[in-house]
Amino acid sequence: MKSLQVEIWSDVVCPWCYIGKRRFEAALAAFEHRDEVEVRWRSFQLDPDAPQTSEKTIAEMLAGKYGMSLERAAAANAHVSKLAAQEGLEYHLELAHPANTFNAHRLIHFAEHYGLQDAMKERLMRAYFTEGQRVGEIETLVRLASEVGLDAEEARTVLAADTYADKVRADERKAHLLGITGVPFFVINEKYGISGAQPREVFAKALEQVWSETHPLIIIGAGTDEESACEGDSCAVPSRQTPGVEIQ
Repeated sequence: MKSLQVEIWSDVVCPWCYIGKRRFEAALAAFEHRDEVEVRWRSFQLDPDAPQTSEKTIAEMLAGKYGMSLERAAAANAHVSKLAAQEGLEYHLELAHPANTFNAHRLIHFAEHYGLQDAMKERLMRAYFTEGQRVGEIETLVRLASEVGLDAEEARTVLAADTYADKVRADERKAHLLGITGVPFFVINEKYGISGAQPREVFAKALEQVWSETHPLIIIGAGTDEESACEGDSCAVPSRQTPGVEIQ
């Protein structure tokens, strides 16, 4: 088992989750002990009752859900798209259509079985936010699975049944027990939680802090020779000559 375990609850249709993914990845890439960090994606549905697919646009969905005008919804989409661009992401929210993501989360668990969980998560998010693909439709999911290296027919069989549904529900139950009500949400070593798409500096600091706490430095020989070290801006000058060393 690796030293640090990072669990990330998110939804594939959550714009802040994709931004948070990039910011966390940037922090992890710069982390000295990144090879000792295991990342696992956990399921979270923002709207469990959403239809499999919808003809509504994101702006129309936001306007109806929050009682805002289409203009204000479009402005909100433009704002989050601008922030996404700063992380190297290209959002085309005018192309996206709301979808039920339960099957997408099952597919991510299926991909984990083959070590392709992150690749599947990334492909689903790019399909939704950049390409406007309908990630609630089975045929779309099967095609995306094959694009990351999964067997298309096996993926179809998984999606036709309720395979991995128990894992999705288990993730959602754990989120409830942890008090997670919004995503993205990052949990490190089941002890430290980070809510939201925080700046990469926050993730970097968290990784360093948890690493330090789980790998404390053990001082050997402390206090055995008080004259052999400097502290602050002063040094103690030895009053005796070190044996075997001639001082000119």
